[in-house]
Parts: sequence; C-alpha cells; structure tokens
Amino acid sequence: MAVTLQEIATYLDNGGWNYRIDEEESRILTGVYADHVEDFLIVVQIEEDGEFFKLFVPRVLADIQEHRFKEAILQTMLSISWETKMLQWEYDPSDGEIRAIIEFPLEDSTLTERQFNRCLHGLVQIVDEIAMPRLKAVMETGEDPTDLAMGERLLLTLQEEAPGLLDMLERAMEARKRRGQFPRDVEL
Repeated sequence: MAVTLQEIATYLDNGGWNYRIDEEESRILTGVYADHVEDFLIVVQIEEDGEFFKLFVPRVLADIQEHRFKEAILQTMLSISWETKMLQWEYDPSDGEIRAIIEFPLEDSTLTERQFNRCLHGLVQIVDEIAMPRLKAVMETGEDPTDLAMGERLLLTLQEEAPGLLDMLERAMEARKRRGQFPRDVEL
C-alpha cells in the first residue's frame, strides 16, 4: 500500500496549499506564514518506496552549537517533546541545525488525508504557537518560561489547598535570611 507524492499532493490541493514537488528527492516543499518562525518551510518526504513518512521543518533554529544557553535550549526541546504528541526534535551537532519533525512507518498501510492533515496542522501549531516562543525566551535568558509558570501554578495550588501556608513559608524564609546577620547599627 504505502503512500505516493501524488496522493499527498492531492491532500494539499484539497486544503488549498501551494507546494512544489521534488520527485528526485521524493519530497514536497510547502510553507506557511507564521507569527514566530521566519521562512516556515515544511518538507513532506517519503522514503522506503512510500513505506516511511516524514514531515519536518528544517532549520527551525540554527548555529546553536556555540550558544551560551545551548544546554537549556536542548533541555527545553526535550520538555516540549514530552509535553506534546507526535513532535520530535533533531539536532545536527556539525552545524547546529535544529529541526522539528513528525515521522512514522507506514509499512503495509497507507497515510489517510485525515492523518496527514493532523500531522501537518499539528506541526505548524506546535512549532509556531508553543515551541518557538519558549525557545526564543530560552535563547535570550537561559530560562524556560514554562518552568516559571509551573512554579506559579504550584504556588496557586498550595494557596488553594492550604490557606495560610504560603504566608508561613514566606515568614520562615525571611527569618532564615536574617539569621546570622548583624543589626545595621552595630559596629565591630
């Protein structure tokens, strides 16, 4: 069974997409306008005589091999993969390219239009709306904003589940800071 470039082209036609077929490389190139990704190129590629399907965004990020927050960037990518369905990340250490990818074997099955559209729209939405804002923040600060948001959610949960506990923790932390400090008017 498998899938052909012509079948995928039909799916894209049905969705009103513009694209270019590259028969030699067994792929289709398309793209979208996005809020957080410049030149949002999407590659639809089939391998193994149509028995393996790939949908990816090349060069989502580039040149991070020497970035000062490289570890935080890669960690955030792994967190995003954990938190979302289908999306994976690939990192090429030779040039620092990062690509977002959805891939899976079709083997003796076919790729339906509904499956294809879920992959295509999911890739665009996750990369543009979820991943890139987070990754850009990490590239600037070294901090994943979602980690901070999770901490805030934890504090809200504590406040709801144990009223007064946060005030008590705050007073205990202030007391700990003051321990061992001399009053300002005492001279040694």
